[in-house]
Amino acid sequence: MTINKVLIVGGGIGGLCTAIALRRAGIAVELVEIQPQWRIYGVGIIQQNNVVREMQRLGVLERYLDAAWAFDRVSIHTQNGQPLATFPGERLAGAQFPANIGISRLALHQVLCSTAQELGAKITLGLSVKSFSQDACGVDVVFSDGASARYDLLVGADGIYSAVRGMLYGDRFTPRFTGQGVWRYNFPRPPEVDHLMCFVGDAFNCGLVPLADDLMYLFVTSCEPDNPRYALQERAAQMRRRMPACEGLLGELRQQIVCDESVVYKPLEELFVDAPWYDNRVVLIGDAVHATTPHLGQGAGMAIEDALVLAEELQHSPDVLHALPRFYQRRRARCERIWRDSLRVGESELQHDSTFDRQQVIRDMMLFTAQPV
Repeated sequence: MTINKVLIVGGGIGGLCTAIALRRAGIAVELVEIQPQWRIYGVGIIQQNNVVREMQRLGVLERYLDAAWAFDRVSIHTQNGQPLATFPGERLAGAQFPANIGISRLALHQVLCSTAQELGAKITLGLSVKSFSQDACGVDVVFSDGASARYDLLVGADGIYSAVRGMLYGDRFTPRFTGQGVWRYNFPRPPEVDHLMCFVGDAFNCGLVPLADDLMYLFVTSCEPDNPRYALQERAAQMRRRMPACEGLLGELRQQIVCDESVVYKPLEELFVDAPWYDNRVVLIGDAVHATTPHLGQGAGMAIEDALVLAEELQHSPDVLHALPRFYQRRRARCERIWRDSLRVGESELQHDSTFDRQQVIRDMMLFTAQPV
């Protein structure tokens, strides 16, 4: 193997999973994160069956199962709670593991970060890459603090506003606001919310995700055509306005959205790099090349798959110049489909398209992602 020392830029889920996968392959890893302190959303994340499978392969699943909520089905309902469909999950990681998991982002981050460090990855906060140059044998990196070092490979896992992508492609690829936003809020979990429950209408998408015995979160997407920014003191009221004034569980939860500081709002942006995700000894992964909307719950999952596939190809191929094209060939079509189908769901909400078959898109996605990576 010609890869001995790798620099990962970005300490999100994709970057940390890449660090773990590369360390398990025996590769020295340094990871830099531009934020001086970890900043983790105070809400949760859904890990569907393909992601559960990959986290088990990564060797971290059993480390956070006790902090997560396991469930084997997903259901869809009307706004008033009438059931429309149920999607049974498939236990892709093995019969002893659940099909799906809900977990707080903080709990997941703590496991990923501690695992990477225990395996020997060097993690530095408050540091990023200022510039780099490459030749046939390596990448010379200048850091934001003026220091420099040489690596066999540079991995850009620095998100939708990736600085590494900008160094490769300039402003050729830039994020696009989709016209929607997503609102999230934590609640105590009632007994009936023991799996992912989605509530849909022509222009409405809302869900309840169990995270623990006493915790769940609610998400709702909304049309935000002018991409507004909301002051902290108005966020609870704004989120309530985007919830249906209906009967049943959603109506009850709507009235309980009262704490502005607990509302997490994020404009939805997307990006797909329609060009090779690598150049010589620099490669991009995750949101840096395929940032998707959350409508299918696969954004972080695609970054996790990237991490494992990249590590596999670096192990199997004799040279990085062979490994990176193979990584790209294995990942492009899969990530592009998830990106495109997620956009289709969001567009149907924006257009109030009552003919759009969301259930079929979900079924197709589940079958598609269950296939080997």
